[in-house]
Amino acid sequence: MNRTSVGTKLYWGVMAVFMLFAVSFIVFQHDREKRYKIDVLDTRLQDYNEHMAEVLSINKNMSEKNIDKYVKSHYEQDLRVTLIDMKGRVFYDNKYKNYSSLENHLGRNEIKEALKHGEGYDIDRKSSTLGQKYFYSATCFPQQKFIIRSALPYNNSLAKMLQTDQHYLWFALVAMFLLTILLYRFTHRLGMNIMKLRTFADRADHNESLETEDLVAFPSDELGEIAEKIIKLYKRLQHTKKEQNILKRQLTQNIAHELKTPVASIQGYLETILDNPKTNEAIKQQFLERCYAQAQRLTSLLRDISTLNRLDDASEMLTDFEKVDISQIVTNIQKETALQMEENDMCLVNKLPDNIIIPGNHSLLYSVFRNLTDNAIAYAGKGTTVTISAEEENSKWHFTFADNGTGVPYEHLKRLFERFYRVDKGRSRKMGGTGLGLAIVKNAILLHGGTISVRNAEEGGLVFTFTLKK
Repeated sequence: MNRTSVGTKLYWGVMAVFMLFAVSFIVFQHDREKRYKIDVLDTRLQDYNEHMAEVLSINKNMSEKNIDKYVKSHYEQDLRVTLIDMKGRVFYDNKYKNYSSLENHLGRNEIKEALKHGEGYDIDRKSSTLGQKYFYSATCFPQQKFIIRSALPYNNSLAKMLQTDQHYLWFALVAMFLLTILLYRFTHRLGMNIMKLRTFADRADHNESLETEDLVAFPSDELGEIAEKIIKLYKRLQHTKKEQNILKRQLTQNIAHELKTPVASIQGYLETILDNPKTNEAIKQQFLERCYAQAQRLTSLLRDISTLNRLDDASEMLTDFEKVDISQIVTNIQKETALQMEENDMCLVNKLPDNIIIPGNHSLLYSVFRNLTDNAIAYAGKGTTVTISAEEENSKWHFTFADNGTGVPYEHLKRLFERFYRVDKGRSRKMGGTGLGLAIVKNAILLHGGTISVRNAEEGGLVFTFTLKK
């Protein structure tokens, strides 16, 4: 079923409103022009009446001869002048002299208006006496006790004079034509954008390709830019979704691979013990200790995976923020790892100021410094020194975690924070690492609004620098 487009509906809706306005404007302007022309003519005749009344009041002679003399001396073509007393009786008319046959004029519109308001007029009324249409304008003079009415025949000349100026009509028509074109162009462009967005929505809903010509270019206006950005954003999200799916598959494969090794080891040792019940106690003890070590590695792996899942759901972590004393955390870690440090002939130098308070999640901030410390113990090498320091700058603390050990080849530096990435896979597994520690460190720092980077020190060893908001 063909539906009327939004652009077409908008076009006809606006056109209807505009046409209504245009017609109203034309009618109003026509009435205004006509009223103006009538007022001009009425004013002219009122001036004639005023001047005639002034002359008659000065002369004090209201004889028909004197009035005829005045009318002839102030001649205006086809002008009819009538004088009426306050009772409506005609006592002078320059066009008709049989006054006794004339009707009482109190019922005439212009006379009634003149008696009520001082002046009045009537347009295009046929004279019952002369049988011709006139434009009447009457003025009442209460002191002189008469009404002067002047009238012009409503012929072609007068009708032309009262005809309204048509220039405004042409102006309105031209303006309507131009605005109609502009409105059509605007609604057409709007309709194109909406149609393309609808095409995009239909294709996206049916998982069809968006790489088509009808979705390439949009009109160069604000709505076109918005529509284009929506499609680009959707394509970017689709691309990101694909990348996330790939990463999820890779992560699942990595987790399965990492879990398989300790599980296979535990299973192998246990099977050996079960299949050889006469194995001496020393060997059984050795196999059980290896099973326990692999179980611990498995526990660490599951704990780290759980931590990463919590970091991925950052909205929940934000509700757990509290004031965390970083200085105390590092002091505790220094005590907890003292034995391991001693076994590896290592030294941890804590240069942190007292009472570094950071708003955050205690367990995650603890994991940042603990994982960095464990990483140094496992890979920095024997006889190395680990130094932790911090400097306060505006609204942040800048931390440095450095060791003077073996460092990492340059090509591996940019991948150190990837999940399950190992510089030396065989050595890392042998050391019991899960390959998730530095990934946890990076995600925890990002969650707390900080940044982290790693580099090799010039004198040797790794240097981690990161920030945490105060």
